Amino acid sequence: MKLTKMSHACVRLEKDGRTLVIDPGVFSEADAAAGADAILVTHEHPDHFSESHLRAGLEANPGAEIWTLRSVADQLSATFPGRVHTVGHGDTFTAAGFDVQVHGELHAVIHPDIPRITNVGYLVDGGRVFHPGDALTVPDHPVETLMLPVQAPWSKISEVIDYVREVAPQRAYDIHDALLTDLARPAYDRQIGALGGSEHLRLAPGETADL
Repeated sequence: MKLTKMSHACVRLEKDGRTLVIDPGVFSEADAAAGADAILVTHEHPDHFSESHLRAGLEANPGAEIWTLRSVADQLSATFPGRVHTVGHGDTFTAAGFDVQVHGELHAVIHPDIPRITNVGYLVDGGRVFHPGDALTVPDHPVETLMLPVQAPWSKISEVIDYVREVAPQRAYDIHDALLTDLARPAYDRQIGALGGSEHLRLAPGETADL
């Protein structure tokens, strides 16, 4: 499986000539969903869900389909009938040859005064990759590669470190990093790498890794 990091929270997974894209949002490249056979969206916030990015991907590939939670599906299903699938915690499905399990129900707390929305994470191919969206969800399954939300308005680094410890993946790649400046990255790299207990890695947008 090949992992390509796109900007912010978006990643592309490729296997056996097919491509799965997760969370192409407004901070991601306009063509982030181009060439996708399947697209997964964790929640409705625009840094994870760009309707224009999704439409571009679906229009470019008439066979492409989307799996997502109801709040996103309701915005797309009328335009793309039969190609948008609603999922929730505990569901399992196959998308573009990837086996996917859905974990989690709610977005992390941003502030007590802000109502929490639904958020789901996706465990791909029996734990080879886990993308939690905007939550520190711990799946009930071993994880090889954790897509780690490294910086967000709803988190602090101690929570990020403890999340890596609890999931205990073989490796963690940074995502959700568009607001993290290059000046601050060495501090995050050093502390997560030293305290997380797993190999901590990051890719620049467009860079790839073999998993």
